[in-house]
Amino acid sequence: MIFLYCVAAVLILHYAFYTPVALMEISSVMQRDPAARSKIEVFFLYTGLHALVFHRYAHFFYNCRLKFLARLISQYGKFLTGIEIHPGATIGKGLFIDHGTGVVIGETAVIGDNCTLYQGVTLGGTGKDKGKRHPTLGDNVMIGSGAKVLGPFAVGSNSKIAANAVVLSEVPENSTCVGVPARIVKINNKRIDPIDLDQIHIPDPTSQEICRLNKKIDDLTKKIDELSK
Repeated sequence: MIFLYCVAAVLILHYAFYTPVALMEISSVMQRDPAARSKIEVFFLYTGLHALVFHRYAHFFYNCRLKFLARLISQYGKFLTGIEIHPGATIGKGLFIDHGTGVVIGETAVIGDNCTLYQGVTLGGTGKDKGKRHPTLGDNVMIGSGAKVLGPFAVGSNSKIAANAVVLSEVPENSTCVGVPARIVKINNKRIDPIDLDQIHIPDPTSQEICRLNKKIDDLTKKIDELSK
């Protein structure tokens, strides 16, 4: 019986602190996740939302120089959600972490407003930098599943990084990055829809290179046929 009372007390305290921040973030999830059926479902069951709320409190204590407490809260959030966000990271409003398992966000990372991260994303460092070691994302940036953004550079607003891309240098605004290491594919400097979550219809550099080589082979074959005649 005492155990049940303790569990109930912990849950009451958890949701007492969780609720006010969660209510401010739910709308971004409802807007961008087609699987979200109700705000109640998002409130109780979305690990990305839970991780973000834990970070908001951890970041507050981090800025108050209570770094042990901040790290304790972030580690508790990691244990519950599988998402690791260092309390020193700066995150704007409307971040949506979809699924979220395996997401890692480093201490000096900065994330703008209305960004979207999918599972397995890493905003990390290369191990050779000091001070500012992690990337800065602009507004409306989408990073696909398994992508790695490593280093103290900026990813411009309205940009998309394809699944499993490895980005090691600065990305201009309104761009798309694909491949390993990532290449930048500009989209006519046209602003990308901030809630465009399409990870499929993205230019594939490998496919483009194969097409280029096939065309070259066809041209050479034609020249050989002309010479043989």
